Amino acid sequence: MDIINRAKSQGRTTLTEAEAKELLKKYGVPVVEEKIVKSIEEAESMAEKTSYPLVLKGLGARLTHKTERGLVKLNLKNKEDVRSAALYIKDAAGSDLEGFLIQPMLEGKREFVAGLFHDDQFGPTVMFGLGGIFTEAIGDVVFSIAPLDENDARKMIQELDAQKLLGAFRGEKAADKEALIKTIVGLSKIGTEIPEIREIDINPLIVAADGKVTAVDALIVLGKIPDKKVTHVAIEPKAIGHLFYPKSIAFIGASAEVSKWGQLMFTNVLAGKYQGKIYLVNSKGGEIIGRHAFKSVTEIPDPVDLAVITIPASRVLSLIPELKKKKIKNVLLISSGFAETGAEGKILEDELVRQAREAGILILGPNTMGICNPYISLYCTGTHVRPKAGSTILVTQSGNLGTQLLAFAEKEGIGIRAFGGSGNEAMITIEDAMEGFEVDELTKTVVLYIESIKNGRRFFEAAKRVGRKKPIIALKGGRTEAGAHAAASHTGAMASNVKVFKAACRQAGIILVEQPMDLLDLSAAFSSLPLPQGKGIGIMTLGGGWGVVASDLCIENGLEVPKLSEDVISRVNKLLPPFWSHANPVDLVAEMNTELHMTILEELLQWDGCDAVIHMGMIGRRIMIKAVLESTIAVDKDYDHKYEEDTLQFLDDFEKLFVERTVRLMEKYDKPVIGVYLLNDDKTRTITEVEGCKYKGVNFITPERAVKALGKMYKYAQWLKG
Repeated sequence: MDIINRAKSQGRTTLTEAEAKELLKKYGVPVVEEKIVKSIEEAESMAEKTSYPLVLKGLGARLTHKTERGLVKLNLKNKEDVRSAALYIKDAAGSDLEGFLIQPMLEGKREFVAGLFHDDQFGPTVMFGLGGIFTEAIGDVVFSIAPLDENDARKMIQELDAQKLLGAFRGEKAADKEALIKTIVGLSKIGTEIPEIREIDINPLIVAADGKVTAVDALIVLGKIPDKKVTHVAIEPKAIGHLFYPKSIAFIGASAEVSKWGQLMFTNVLAGKYQGKIYLVNSKGGEIIGRHAFKSVTEIPDPVDLAVITIPASRVLSLIPELKKKKIKNVLLISSGFAETGAEGKILEDELVRQAREAGILILGPNTMGICNPYISLYCTGTHVRPKAGSTILVTQSGNLGTQLLAFAEKEGIGIRAFGGSGNEAMITIEDAMEGFEVDELTKTVVLYIESIKNGRRFFEAAKRVGRKKPIIALKGGRTEAGAHAAASHTGAMASNVKVFKAACRQAGIILVEQPMDLLDLSAAFSSLPLPQGKGIGIMTLGGGWGVVASDLCIENGLEVPKLSEDVISRVNKLLPPFWSHANPVDLVAEMNTELHMTILEELLQWDGCDAVIHMGMIGRRIMIKAVLESTIAVDKDYDHKYEEDTLQFLDDFEKLFVERTVRLMEKYDKPVIGVYLLNDDKTRTITEVEGCKYKGVNFITPERAVKALGKMYKYAQWLKG
């Protein structure tokens, strides 16, 4: 554009305020009507032709912070005010002054801010929020990754906390949201069409009493378009799949010494009943646990699909020629001592990648905890946990966190499609993994622990695409300054701006969580339950207090606890004593009739006002009653032990039947049902499978975990509609 070219030809890095507004106006931003004059005399003359009160500003390419320098004079009411203001501005601006801007004095109780900048990872990013003096103090701003359409802009505005300021406010009309939408879309277009513009700041966007929106000040900063350095080459999705399906594995650095990585890896694979061929490699040769140890992979007589390397980092480069000669295409590099250790380690890692690419070798790691694929009984991790096969893919940039989650999944009955600790991601990144399992039919839910991303724009586009097919649940490490520093030292990569990352996740439909256990809680819910199509939650509980807590949690998680319809109340009146709550939550007043529980559950599910049900206390009564019976036996020596056994067996059978019938009701009404245990013990499981059913029983040990899961599922369902 002429404005940009003129500024560049003059060696300028900023546009004047007048130039900035001229450009913004062309992109639909409602800017203030103003006049440019060159002298004090012209300012006086123009002021007389314009309605008072006025604003006078100094104009110049180097005058970027006018307010701080006293170059903005407000509420000028006559010619004398204008002359006095112009003289002051001329003196304060000195040789930087190129002229004056004359604007009408606009007033409004509400001020907003809008802007554009280029994030290193995600590219052009639009910002909108509360403006004026409160922008930095309150920080009520929303970010979105460009390009944005009108619907995206509308959603962005709806994310702002200060919604009351957008509506009718203290006798003033609601803000013109269409003007705000045009501003956001205009900024997005500038960001994608004029990459030389690196930053735009519109502050304030004043909302007048009649709701009219006007940009009264604007700054546009120009800059060089940075070269896009390609650090990681995208991996073919099929290649990711092959890595998890080796027919033979060579363990390089195998050892008989217990707890060494060279021992941990192959013993886990052997104990896990992996059916492929296993070869041990140690430079000393001999035997390890009665198995022949080859001195080199080149001595192995048969083909090898995967090499698992545990030798010191300094010796890994020398392996590349041997791996190439043996035609080993996939490497799981457990060894640490690379980029996570600093500059020297980064140099070593870069050289390793260069040589591996030339040799046609694909490396997962280094500094990884390993992989697992329960579908072929492959458990190749340092921690010996073996979850069952399922539909959740787990990829983490922390091996320890990943294997802890695997252990939790094993205990809670959560099935795992595959696990990969991505480590330093020298070659295979979290973006590669996401795209690899996008095309995998067995993967229904994607779970990620992320400390950094290598290609933000690719991550964003892939997530938007994958999220339409299967939910992506993610935990971001490095959300705080301390966390970001730890992430950098851990993975050898700096964390991206967390606010922009969150914006990308919001737009891409990624379900962000705050705690590691949330990852598998949500995995259990998403992989086992239908999505709620609305936010109305029916609650049934054995205790009133629980119902109060659950109701509060629902509201705090963006859900609703609607009032029961008269029709539902009438039918429940026939089932419960007269003193029941007559409200949602349905307090079962300690009724222990199990058939009654199922009947009320179905009453809630068939009610139009209910989109999901939480039941609390139906499961786990066995544990409470067992404790009661044990106490009774301890004090009453004549007590019949057979009665205890029969009672506990009855309760066991009931709970299994209750879960089974709950799952069948979910299939009938296509609404999720989540339970909360009354008490829990070592037999307690999050997931219970029911033969022949596509859904599963899901029961958590606390109400907050149940409500949080439903809240996230509802938001994801809304995003899918969106």
